[in-house]
Amino acid sequence: MDPLKSKAMRGPRTAVIAHKKLDAEKLKARKAGTKTTKEKGSKKNSARKDPDAPKRPPSAFLVFMEEFRKSFKENFPENKSVSVVVKAGGAKWKSMSDSEKAPYAEKASRKKAEYEKAVEAYEKQKLSHSGDNEESEKSTSEIHDDAEQEASS
Repeated sequence: MDPLKSKAMRGPRTAVIAHKKLDAEKLKARKAGTKTTKEKGSKKNSARKDPDAPKRPPSAFLVFMEEFRKSFKENFPENKSVSVVVKAGGAKWKSMSDSEKAPYAEKASRKKAEYEKAVEAYEKQKLSHSGDNEESEKSTSEIHDDAEQEASS
């Protein structure tokens, strides 16, 4: 007799399967087809990025990499791997002295200054389009406080 086929050796099938009760939140989420708060991730109420906002300026390393990619492509046109280019660029950046990095840092600081001007212009434009009345800039609690002060006096 085969020992794998005997009932004594196998045991009941229900003992092998572990059943879990789902909590109320998971049941509701499953019915609705959405994810629970634990499944969604750590970002709860992250602010959405404005697509019209100016892009952040590149660092000195990124300015260096723009030039390095061009020279690397000229020297190694058969290489199509991005990771090889980045590794080579990172190794070269680490081996460079501060005096060799200085022109890239200068370009990065110029781009940062341009970015700060663009942010100021963007903020001014954003404020002018949001409305010219004072009430739009105040929160609702401030508006109610002003209304209560006027009514009491």
